[in-house]
Amino acid sequence: MEHEVSLVSARGVAFALDPERFETVPLGICGNGRWLGPAESARVLLSDAKRVDAGNGAGSRLVVDPGFGGLLRMTPGAEAQPVPLDVVFSVVHGWGGEDGRIQGLLELAGIPCVGAGVLGSAVGMDKQIAKALFEERGLPVGPWRSMRRGDWLRDRLGEQARLVAALGLPLFVKPANGGSSVGISKVRTQAELPSALELAFAHDGKVVIEKGLEAREVECAVLGNDNPQASVAGEIVPSGEFYDYASKYEDGTSKLLIPAPLAPGVSDEIRALAIRAFDALDLCGMARVDFFVEKQAGRVFLNEVNTLPGFTPISMYPKLWEATGLSYRELLTRLIELARERGVAERERARRREA
Repeated sequence: MEHEVSLVSARGVAFALDPERFETVPLGICGNGRWLGPAESARVLLSDAKRVDAGNGAGSRLVVDPGFGGLLRMTPGAEAQPVPLDVVFSVVHGWGGEDGRIQGLLELAGIPCVGAGVLGSAVGMDKQIAKALFEERGLPVGPWRSMRRGDWLRDRLGEQARLVAALGLPLFVKPANGGSSVGISKVRTQAELPSALELAFAHDGKVVIEKGLEAREVECAVLGNDNPQASVAGEIVPSGEFYDYASKYEDGTSKLLIPAPLAPGVSDEIRALAIRAFDALDLCGMARVDFFVEKQAGRVFLNEVNTLPGFTPISMYPKLWEATGLSYRELLTRLIELARERGVAERERARRREA
């Protein structure tokens, strides 16, 4: 499902980049992991295709050559041709694209990438590790537990009873690694817990279980490298019980309130916590930080950080910056500048290591 979301984000970014400043070189990645060349990728981008398929570029493929320092286009019967790139703006959401894998590949190839690096992407993707780091930094995190599939298979009844005793009901069960709310369930009764865990384990070998809070869902966007800035906060009013995949991408009835109708003190607290969370995970470039604000007590809890948020012009991350005074096109330009800034610094460090 995140493959389809990635293609929508890619179209949003490609068509909004300033043509006076940037030459866009589209690179499509198929569901099986194959990289297509620019010409094949452009045809997908300009079509109404919902997925990138290998049939779109059966005659050529891209490979990474760290020794060469970039990408090579391989075509049967012809010599390998370099694909010169200054910066990659990856919008590959979810597994493989948001978890440090693409970031590491591009670092080996010596190509700067927009957004977090290997470490920040990996820990941001893993909700268990991220929550542990947040707690280590003293950030407010709601009650939660994690579980591995092996523990669940060894003692289903015991694990189930311990979860309910520790967190109560309702609960939210989600894969530890994943995005776009794929594999997430709200558990209202203990009888619903086994199927929710099985669904989450179908997507990952480790799951996170969170206490269900009576809370508003509020998000804040962070932008920058060494001196990150936070946007205004925005509130999501989901069409269903929570902001699941259907609410995000299918029914179109959820509402985004930007800026969020919050007391000034709460809004300031969220912006400060967003920057602290960004720092806790060693992030750079961008991130969307998600919070819960209790409806009764008003307490703020950090939920999770998304290092590669949705990037259509109507997605929450660009909408938050638009409300803060940075247009979609200006935001894209700034993100590319931040990536180039990091690339220059990394090349200087590499030079010193080799000296």
